[in-house]
Amino acid sequence: MVIKLFRQVSDYIDTLPKEQRAIIYAVLEDIKQYGLQAPLVSMRQIKGKLWEVKISQTRIFYVVIEKNTMVLLHAYKKQSQKAPQHEIETAIRRMKDILEN
Repeated sequence: MVIKLFRQVSDYIDTLPKEQRAIIYAVLEDIKQYGLQAPLVSMRQIKGKLWEVKISQTRIFYVVIEKNTMVLLHAYKKQSQKAPQHEIETAIRRMKDILEN
């Protein structure tokens, strides 16, 4: 699977401690290699085509376009049981931009 990142996702990951970055990149590498059936990777559908991958305390929203391309739309640190609405809205806005172009 091909993984593309919004710059904001890359910037967010770059702010994390080295150990957390390593974990995130390892999970993304598993997804590249095994696709959406990557073992031990926790994903859930948020709304429509919007999905979330859970990596430690980090949540990354994504959409799958074409057959084999995952676009990472938005990332944030989990601080409550439920995803904050403004985080979801940011991801939905970016997803619409991707799907319309």
